[in-house]
Amino acid sequence: MIYPKIPLAQTVVQLFKAKNIKHVIISPGSRNAPLTIGFSNDVFFKCYSIVDERCAAFFALGIAQQLKEPVAVICTSGSALLNYYPAVAEAFYSNIPLVVLSADRPKHLIGVGDGQTINQKNVFANHILYEANLKLDIKDENNIPVDEELPILKNLEDKLERFLGLQKGIQVYNEGEINSAVNHAIIKKGPVHINVPFDEPLYEVVETPCVSPKVEEVQFKSKTIDAYELQECLEYWNAASKKMILVGVNYPDEIEQKWLDELAEDDSVMVFTETTSNIQHDNFFPSIDQIIAPLSPDKQKQLQPDVLLTFGGLIVSKKIKALLRKYQPKQHWHVDEKSANDTFFCLNKHIKTSPNQFFESFFEKQTHYVKSTYKDIWLAVKEYRIEKHKAYLKEVPFCDLKVFDVVLRNIPDNSVLHVSNSSAIRYMQLFNCNKTVQVFCNRGTSGIDGSTATAIGGSVVSERRTTFITGDLSFFYDSNALWNNYTQKDFRIVVINNQGGGIFRILPGHKNTANFETYFETRHDLTAEHLCKMHGYKYTMASTEMGLKKVLKEFYEDGERPKLLEVFTPRELNDELLLQYFDYLK
Repeated sequence: MIYPKIPLAQTVVQLFKAKNIKHVIISPGSRNAPLTIGFSNDVFFKCYSIVDERCAAFFALGIAQQLKEPVAVICTSGSALLNYYPAVAEAFYSNIPLVVLSADRPKHLIGVGDGQTINQKNVFANHILYEANLKLDIKDENNIPVDEELPILKNLEDKLERFLGLQKGIQVYNEGEINSAVNHAIIKKGPVHINVPFDEPLYEVVETPCVSPKVEEVQFKSKTIDAYELQECLEYWNAASKKMILVGVNYPDEIEQKWLDELAEDDSVMVFTETTSNIQHDNFFPSIDQIIAPLSPDKQKQLQPDVLLTFGGLIVSKKIKALLRKYQPKQHWHVDEKSANDTFFCLNKHIKTSPNQFFESFFEKQTHYVKSTYKDIWLAVKEYRIEKHKAYLKEVPFCDLKVFDVVLRNIPDNSVLHVSNSSAIRYMQLFNCNKTVQVFCNRGTSGIDGSTATAIGGSVVSERRTTFITGDLSFFYDSNALWNNYTQKDFRIVVINNQGGGIFRILPGHKNTANFETYFETRHDLTAEHLCKMHGYKYTMASTEMGLKKVLKEFYEDGERPKLLEVFTPRELNDELLLQYFDYLK
């Protein structure tokens, strides 16, 4: 077996193997050659070569998102590292374990005008869980750092002794930092950065490793709920006749069904679920905006809960945020092992445990349900909204809203659905998704960058087939994501092309002016056809409801290539029909 000659590179590879980090995404470069040699020559690792570092990082994030385990990305020195930042930020806010390995120049070559160098130390300072800046190996006794306060080393024996001592200290330091960084990613579920300096020569190899690094095992600390805090919550809960649970981004099957059934039985509890919550029950309330948007101020006031319990990640719906900020609950508790956002500016408790642990402790002590008409009143509203929703879709002309209705009806059972940000995820919020479908979206930073790469990365390791729904700007922005050799044959992309940033037509602003169309909507005449030809996708298109239904009959049939369906909708009509939709629901 071949190993890089540099001890530091050997140390990184061996510790990653010991930590069971199997998936490694490598972008080409010279300074990272020792790492590339080490990882790519060990069959334990599944290595991927992706040129564009921004896409590579999101590709890795997609894998880590699906597997819920650390995935590594490796790049050369210089600006290559900066391209990881969008994915690092997304991983930070979405609690995804991403391990960034950046090669670097030796310290004496930084800040002196040497090529491909930047200040890489602490480059992700505001969005990282741990930063490890490793030390350069001492290559030989003639490369010992000079310290004027030490006596001059007069003979070779003295120099060799100091050389061995310094190198041993460096090795121990590096091992400790690598262990700490990876353990942080695993325990705290988020991104870490390991900066690895290498001196030339970079490509030398050996057949036997010269180091055997010490592995520090991951130490998980069990978190228990404080008995006093739990009792206080129970007293509030049992006294309240209006309780709301709001679930943000949540992994599929994360919450035990028995707790969901328990909540569904309580007439004083409304459970609002976002599309990204991956939680469904007939007595719960998906399609939040469908419920809230048509409400008068008096009706909004009636919805105001006494107690709000939240768990999961960030919330998509602006309407529920606005309502709960205006009509604040008396108590807001957030259940999460790691952090709590004061989204509604009234957070009372951060309960530092998992939702399952919380519900187990909570329901063990809860002895009765509170009599209330809270849920029943709003279940009636929900049924009315559903009927109005169906009626509107029957009469509305072809538009973005209609496309989501048709496309979502055709998503295969037991599959994965990735959704891009901006208007795509907001349209999704208006529909009840197939209960067997798992939904993912990069809601950590809510950016359009990287959605395609994340979906492709996730599809590579998922046991389920994957569909990705995206808007045109998001798709073209991240089109380099198609440039890889790992896309699965059953991967499907649906691009809804309304010739610009359709969400800006929905938001307040001056529309139909040259300034708006150029700088906000960003009007264009691009299509995905030539990109599909270049990257080996089978391309189909539709611009009518009948055409869309016809194409979808064949879209999910097996083939030798991934497929992309581009659906063209009327640019100037979509926003009007969406606003009319909310009026119609009243």
